[in-house]
Amino acid sequence: EGIETDNCYRVAWVGINLGPVSGPNRQRDLCTFCTISLDQEEVFRTKVYDKSVSPFYGEDFYFEIPRPFQCLSFYVYAKSVFQRDLPVGKVSIRKDDLCKYSGKEHWLSLQPVDPNSEVQGKVHLEMRLNEVITENGSVGQHLVVRIIECQELPLISGQNCDPYATVSLVGPARSDQKKTKVKKKTSNPHFEETFFFEVTRSSSYSKKSHFQVEEEDIEKLEIKVDLWNNENLAQDVFLGETRVPVKILRNDHIHKAWYLLQPKGNGSKSKSDDLGSLRLKLTYIEDTVLPSACYTPLCNLLLKSPDVKPISASAAHILGDIYRERYEAVLPMVRLLLHHNRFVPFVSAVAALELDNTQEANTIFRGNSLATRCIDDMMKIVGKNYLAVTLKPVIDEICESNKTCEIDPVKLKEGDNVEVNKENLQGYVQKVFSSITQSSSTCPPLMCDVFRSLRHLACKRFPADPHVQYSAVSSFVFLRFFAVAVLSPHSFQLRSHHPDPEIARTLTLISKTIQTLGSWGSLSKKLSSFKETYMYDFFKSFQEDKCIEKVKKFLDEISSNVSKESSGLEDAVVLKEGEVQKRAQGRKRLGKKNFKKRWLRVTNRELSYHKQKGKEALCTINVKNIKAVEKLDESAFNRKNMFQVVHSEKPLYVQAGNCVEASEWLEVLGQVSRCNEGRLATFHPSNYTGGAWQCCKNQSNNAPGCKPCTTTMLANLQLDIDCDRETERIFSLLSSNDTKLQDMEDACASMAVYQGPQREQEEYSKFTIQEPKETFQTLKQLRNVMEELQRQHNIRNDTTAQYGSLNNPIVGKTS
Repeated sequence: EGIETDNCYRVAWVGINLGPVSGPNRQRDLCTFCTISLDQEEVFRTKVYDKSVSPFYGEDFYFEIPRPFQCLSFYVYAKSVFQRDLPVGKVSIRKDDLCKYSGKEHWLSLQPVDPNSEVQGKVHLEMRLNEVITENGSVGQHLVVRIIECQELPLISGQNCDPYATVSLVGPARSDQKKTKVKKKTSNPHFEETFFFEVTRSSSYSKKSHFQVEEEDIEKLEIKVDLWNNENLAQDVFLGETRVPVKILRNDHIHKAWYLLQPKGNGSKSKSDDLGSLRLKLTYIEDTVLPSACYTPLCNLLLKSPDVKPISASAAHILGDIYRERYEAVLPMVRLLLHHNRFVPFVSAVAALELDNTQEANTIFRGNSLATRCIDDMMKIVGKNYLAVTLKPVIDEICESNKTCEIDPVKLKEGDNVEVNKENLQGYVQKVFSSITQSSSTCPPLMCDVFRSLRHLACKRFPADPHVQYSAVSSFVFLRFFAVAVLSPHSFQLRSHHPDPEIARTLTLISKTIQTLGSWGSLSKKLSSFKETYMYDFFKSFQEDKCIEKVKKFLDEISSNVSKESSGLEDAVVLKEGEVQKRAQGRKRLGKKNFKKRWLRVTNRELSYHKQKGKEALCTINVKNIKAVEKLDESAFNRKNMFQVVHSEKPLYVQAGNCVEASEWLEVLGQVSRCNEGRLATFHPSNYTGGAWQCCKNQSNNAPGCKPCTTTMLANLQLDIDCDRETERIFSLLSSNDTKLQDMEDACASMAVYQGPQREQEEYSKFTIQEPKETFQTLKQLRNVMEELQRQHNIRNDTTAQYGSLNNPIVGKTS
């Protein structure tokens, strides 16, 4: 759309701990929970932690921030049954300071939650001094203040506010206040109102003393702008303020700038020493994405990696080689290769290289190598829906039924019946095992392609071992995919929160059993690998169930050349559900009453909405009938976080609870409908009202859309990948390890000319260098394209937004 830069943010909340809480009304144990907010918009919350003043939440949240923001905030609330949840305190970190906290744990003191400090947004002001001649002929000074617009004001109760501004000239002995009109239902109001204030009068007029203002007066005067939400019958809500000293006009005839709104100057300043503290760990990454053309050379260099011989001399392998210790470094490369359909040949080449260095068949693909890291990331990306369809129903049952399954005699509680527990555990294991071994028809084709390649490579490397063809596949699909997802369902979006300790223990026992059942080989040998006697005894009960034959059949099906089609008879699986605001169908007028709270639910079969959770569906849409799922312009209904589902009937307009929720709904609905026939190429980003589409003004209700739909991906991938952003991430990773690249160049140069003992090879053993000349050539190409990319970044960094501009607003003065 002509936008040259784009900022990407990723935040992971690794752990939170509330320190001791004391003070009035906090002597008793509290039931608490934490929330994460972008400015004033809540995007996540933890489970409630019962009866503790020092709770350990230990929850992880990973998300991409889909909009500009000023602060990332963490709130601690005390849960209340009969009234509103009470805020205990908060930690707010400005966006500019996030990098200071990234990557390490920090204890941060809780600050009081004061309504007058809960502000966000910015205001655009223009000020100038005018000389005027009064009726008696004397010359005076008038201050002219124009309030132009505001942006990014907060939502009030989840809705756009009704903002207005008060503009005051304040000083030691005066306070002249004026007020703008109220703007309805907008977070970005355009006021365009001008106000005049009398500053000084002089007894005589002199052309030489142009715009002369007495020094002592101008030092004491300031313009104060307050933003409010009009509440009609209730008390208006404070949205923020900014203060600009009049003396700023001594050097400028006209002052025009954007200002960040600040907390109220005289807000309550309560002590925060007794509120406790939070221990949290943040990982924050921000990338500036350049125009697509800038990334073409680096992208092409990475994409030709599968064709480079040997593979260790390729750019993609070099990236993985210098980042052996950082697992997440491979992810952007995997996403890029997936998007361009180059993943299978690349991972096949690196897997073949790993197998060449594997001496025993029973250790195949057991290490943390480049091949295993790539395949792990691929399975998490491509197999997201596969996991949901296969495991989510049974995981939900395990978490909600909460049957005791402990079989360790040391951990049994008083009154526990070990035989009953063993029966419960065996029932759960059978359900999980059956769900997995009967799921081959829904395994993504790309995963099958990778498994087929691994199987072929393993047989070629160890032709005398009849079991290696299965262990090569089971080491991924069971050990690194299904078993890990059972152990940590929250990490795979199968559950919204980490399970309780008792349920987590049950999932651990199930995961250990599934790993063993899925590991193809001699069952008797596998039993001896259990260190715990109770697991050995428990596992023996599965010998009669012919589990090995079921595993073998499943592995054959997901790694064979036979194309499998789903029977279409699998149960409907809930992929996402939650409360939203839905626009009433067929309404022609805009209005608050046209939006109703509804429970939205999407499965692998249908999209439905209900009056409440658990109630019968008010409307059901077959996902095969969805033609487009796109964002909706805020101007359509004066509401944020809206999206539309275009199907055979009228479009379904939905408002999500926050920006992250909106992105998740778009992703899930896009995934289940991306392969549909008859998908639209264009859509209308606004609504049809007043006899015309508000976006393009076309008067035909059936007119084709005026904006291209989100690009669809290959049917077997079903994911959106921004290649420019992924390439920028790779560039950042390579740039931050320029020293290692130089060391690798030195190693290649030395190995190419040195013919002595092998000490040189040992010195550079941290790198995989098979052909020094080929590797050196690739490194030189990498360095050239990186230098050009850095030059492009430098050009854009030289044009930093001017202080006071929209992208670099002034932090206004507060009293």
